[in-house]
Amino acid sequence: MSIHVATVVRLRGIGILGLLAAGIYGSMAAAQVSPTPPNILLIQADDLGYGDLSAYGQTHFQTPSLDKLAREGMRFTNYYAGTTVCAPSRAALLTGLHTGHTWIRGNGGNATDVPLRDEDVTIGTRLRDAGYRTAVIGKWGLGGPDQGSPARKGFEYSFGFLNQTHAHEQYTDHLFRNSVSVPVSTKDYANDAFTTEAAAFIEKNDPKPFFLYLNYTAPHAELLVPEDSIAPFRGKFPEKPFVNPRADGSGYRSQPAPHAAYAAMITRMDRDIGRLVDLVHARNLDRRTLILFMSDNGPHVEAGGDPAFFNSSGGLRGVKRDMYEGGIRVPMIARWTGTVPAGRTSAFAAAHWDMFPTLAEVAGLRTPSGLDGMSILRTLRGQQQPAHDFLYWEFHEGGFRQAVRMGAWKAVRVAKDKPLELYNLDTDLREEHDVAGQQPAVVAKIEAYLKTARVESARWPVE
Repeated sequence: MSIHVATVVRLRGIGILGLLAAGIYGSMAAAQVSPTPPNILLIQADDLGYGDLSAYGQTHFQTPSLDKLAREGMRFTNYYAGTTVCAPSRAALLTGLHTGHTWIRGNGGNATDVPLRDEDVTIGTRLRDAGYRTAVIGKWGLGGPDQGSPARKGFEYSFGFLNQTHAHEQYTDHLFRNSVSVPVSTKDYANDAFTTEAAAFIEKNDPKPFFLYLNYTAPHAELLVPEDSIAPFRGKFPEKPFVNPRADGSGYRSQPAPHAAYAAMITRMDRDIGRLVDLVHARNLDRRTLILFMSDNGPHVEAGGDPAFFNSSGGLRGVKRDMYEGGIRVPMIARWTGTVPAGRTSAFAAAHWDMFPTLAEVAGLRTPSGLDGMSILRTLRGQQQPAHDFLYWEFHEGGFRQAVRMGAWKAVRVAKDKPLELYNLDTDLREEHDVAGQQPAVVAKIEAYLKTARVESARWPVE
């Protein structure tokens, strides 16, 4: 099914305004190697686990649109989020820095804590300055209307939630358009509005290529979704109703049937992504558009979320807020017809901080020095390329934690003063057998790397 703006149903209180048409060309733009760089549609889910798509083994429900995208492109089996919660993970994606170097290393203590600074350059800035029209739609999570706003980070147009606390609400009375609060109907599902806005952006007639960073809030708690999506799942699963909305201090509401709601949120998002992919096809943009899909971290347990029931971590150990694989390994699918080989599965180990240099190369731009990421464009083309020497994560909620991947080795430090745990992912993907005591040379090499992996942060001290 194709979406056309003329036929998209207007959501009450959410009209589609004209998008900013003028590109800003700055001194950071480098000469493009191609006169017609491709469009980029980067779609990110919120708290979607490695096993939450049927293309990655989910059996309780199906995700046909994303499965089809995987068949038409490349499915990554060793792709990692920026870290195990949303704000620092998204900061890593946009800045090309891992959480040992990002300004944002945690979700912060309040709605707009620790926004991106003016000096934090993003891929949005690079692409805008190179002549792309740029938009972020959905959840931003990296600043407020002023400091750290999308407009100050390279996005000419923005619509959605600015901070992650507000983004807990699947139904809200206001959203932000270009950092200005606009009223919306509390009867309208926010993710529907994001799909409508994304379709309008894609459909806009403009000779410039586009970069659309689309961030759904599904399946993050609150587990709320329109009845037409939840109805097919009612009574299908055993339920343990989520009790007492908001009164438990969690800040979340939920459907009385959270299992059904969780499945419905993912399948509705899958349906809407399929409609956007169909729109790209209807506009004859398949060969000119790189489509990427990923998640910001592992599955959650809030508001009745039940990753054990759905096997949302795909058999991996851990969930959101864990540094084990289930907290950070996520689905990633790439499709670019004629460039990304169809039906390919890649075991190349990549992470969110690789997106900045990858998209820069896709656009024909030079990558700034000092990034932690590297371009994986050769992998996307089905070619061989050198692997990362190390991948690094740190996390600061409930005490300092670290994780490192070095080839098949995965090291986890669960507290500041704890020794490294060590796992061989080739033989122990579930991280059940700590072999640190049997591999002192490997541990020593990782410990030596950790001395150089991060810079100190006054806001995120090692405690």
